[in-house]
Amino acid sequence: MVKRDRSGAGTEFVIRLPFTVSVNRALMSKVGEALFAIPLNSIEGIVRVSSATLLELYKQENPVYQYAGRDYPLKYLGDLLRNDSHLKLTDADVSWPVVLVRGSQPAAIQVDALMGSREIVVKTLGSQFSSVVGVSGGTILGDGSVVIILDLPNMMRHIHSLEYQQHVAIEHQEEEQIKQNIQEDKVTSVLVVDDSVTVRKVTTRLLERNGIEVRTAKDGVDAMETLLDYRPDVMLLDIEMPRMDGFEVATQMRHDSKLKDVPIIMITSRTGDKHKQRAMAIGVTDYMGKPFQEDKLLGAINNIVGSVSD
Repeated sequence: MVKRDRSGAGTEFVIRLPFTVSVNRALMSKVGEALFAIPLNSIEGIVRVSSATLLELYKQENPVYQYAGRDYPLKYLGDLLRNDSHLKLTDADVSWPVVLVRGSQPAAIQVDALMGSREIVVKTLGSQFSSVVGVSGGTILGDGSVVIILDLPNMMRHIHSLEYQQHVAIEHQEEEQIKQNIQEDKVTSVLVVDDSVTVRKVTTRLLERNGIEVRTAKDGVDAMETLLDYRPDVMLLDIEMPRMDGFEVATQMRHDSKLKDVPIIMITSRTGDKHKQRAMAIGVTDYMGKPFQEDKLLGAINNIVGSVSD
């Protein structure tokens, strides 16, 4: 701004400089026909790698370039920027520039060409570009062309974070698939405890027709002996049995740390409220009268097994 006063008093010039402008040295790199600036303070080194070596490395799922005993994930800058440039390698013995980026996530970034380093004036790109990852600003060259300044360390941190999240998501999906397969492959097991041979046979045929594994016990003592080395998904338990009745069996199970969580469906001819309330007070899961309805019994078993799996 020029400030004029009166004739013969001289002239005062006021120059306003943007506070956010800084000067930096950058390596000018080309990807296809596009030119980008990479600040030198983010570069650990520059190497040239033959086409044959790069072709072998890019065949790997996650290419890694080794230099001075250190591993650098290998990326092509055109792929990182998602522009129209494609990786062009020939079998000829031609070498390509690879920029070794320093930072918490070091990387080897292949470019198409290097145009030397120069001093640049860093300009901000405005709020509309603030969310673009890996771009720290822009600069204007002497010919008036605009060049984007890349923040490769930040870009690699972002890519590493995305890859980690994707890895975790894949692991979670695999775990869920394994659980689902186990649930689908797992056969429901039921222990039928009843002193009636007829009841045991009829119940066993019904359950086995519906793909359920069945074991039987002829009374309470036989059931407790079976439970020493067998833990069913559900127990079907009668009340009136010799040697040990159903109430005694249920009570012992609910006081046993290994058996207290085994679901018990008590099936008995004693359908009065007094017996049902006693059974529920002990901790029986469900209570049915004899003769039972087949669909009701199968539904109760499926509901119990489903709720335990969830």
